[in-house]
Amino acid sequence: MNLKLIYPSWRKLERQTPFNLPPHGPVVFAATLPEDVHVYFADENVEALDLDDSPDMVALSVMLTAQLPRAFAIADNYRKRKIPVIAGGIAAMLHSEEMSSHVDSVFMGEAEGYIGLLINDFKNKQLKPLYDFMKTPPDINIVGTAKREILKRELYQYRGVKMLDLIHASRGCRFNCFPCCTPFLGGRKFRPRPIEKVVEEIKAIDNGRLFVVDNSLAQDYGWEKELFQALIPLKKKWVSHPIEEDDELLELAYKAGCWYVYQAVFDTSDHIRNRIKRYHEHGIGVEATVILGMDEHDADYIKRLVDFLLEVKLDIAEFTIMTPFMHTPIRARLEEEKRIFCSDWSEYTCDRVVFQPKKMSPSELQDIYYYAWDTFYAKSSPELKMGELFRKVMEREMNDGTFIPGGARGRRRGKL
Repeated sequence: MNLKLIYPSWRKLERQTPFNLPPHGPVVFAATLPEDVHVYFADENVEALDLDDSPDMVALSVMLTAQLPRAFAIADNYRKRKIPVIAGGIAAMLHSEEMSSHVDSVFMGEAEGYIGLLINDFKNKQLKPLYDFMKTPPDINIVGTAKREILKRELYQYRGVKMLDLIHASRGCRFNCFPCCTPFLGGRKFRPRPIEKVVEEIKAIDNGRLFVVDNSLAQDYGWEKELFQALIPLKKKWVSHPIEEDDELLELAYKAGCWYVYQAVFDTSDHIRNRIKRYHEHGIGVEATVILGMDEHDADYIKRLVDFLLEVKLDIAEFTIMTPFMHTPIRARLEEEKRIFCSDWSEYTCDRVVFQPKKMSPSELQDIYYYAWDTFYAKSSPELKMGELFRKVMEREMNDGTFIPGGARGRRRGKL
């Protein structure tokens, strides 16, 4: 059986440095397929998409809401030619009803242990319109190594630098953050993978730089400590979302290869100031993820926030506009208050205003978004700031003997 797995394109965040990471969802999904399924993967973000071929089935991996319009168009194209299309991924799950009008089947939930049922039904010409396993996630112990060999690795570079590979050490999240749909998708139960399986997968990745994509590593102190201890001998360098604010764990994280973390910054509090300081004291860089447009934000508040980010000497920052994605606490509230005025999913890229802010007009919020990017990067561009982070990680790699000046890690000696 020939299956074509497609990752649809979308418009990237305005002002952000243009690069493409190798997607995680497709390689995890591919690893769950039966052995007799031959997979051809196409990432439309890095290569032209051939829509005139005739695989036995097309599978759409749709992570982002902004991918939906393109996913619908791709699905419609194949179905016109009587080629069955299935869809899965975060956005397909969040928009399952809308997605179902464009595909033959929507898969909801995690694929391990379940996708074989869909494939068997297809072979027996009994494909169901919906496979919903969201309430019964698979045993985390059966989650194996992703099938990264489906990727065209040479396409994932930026100015000669090989992009980070993505990996997850856990699923689920015990937090319930207002802009996040993870509780709806994966539940609020933290489900860590066995440490030995995480180590086994990392060893199999031919890349010294990784992105641990877990929503937060700060879920369980004991597990976090054991994970970092296990990663130390691998000498990989990695980025992640927040780590527990604890000196012992931060020191272990650095020894384990932590390069920098994504830290949400909502205010100018001493808590945030001290958190950034402690990361830096332990040799760990910080990329602030800054959501603009919350109810307490007016233009002056955001200007003070940008000044604060410069004052605490953040390594890099990414500014986004609060976006009310489906099945998030913030969307439920804004819908109740009738403040959402746009449901054009192509605009849900986190750089467009799609709701009525409380203390600004939509145009004022859009303008202050540009102000934040332009002011923070007035003296040094995003490319130069990211280049400085790469310089620091290369120094660490040189010190521990893992730096590769070309080939497997990148060309032009890793310079941006």
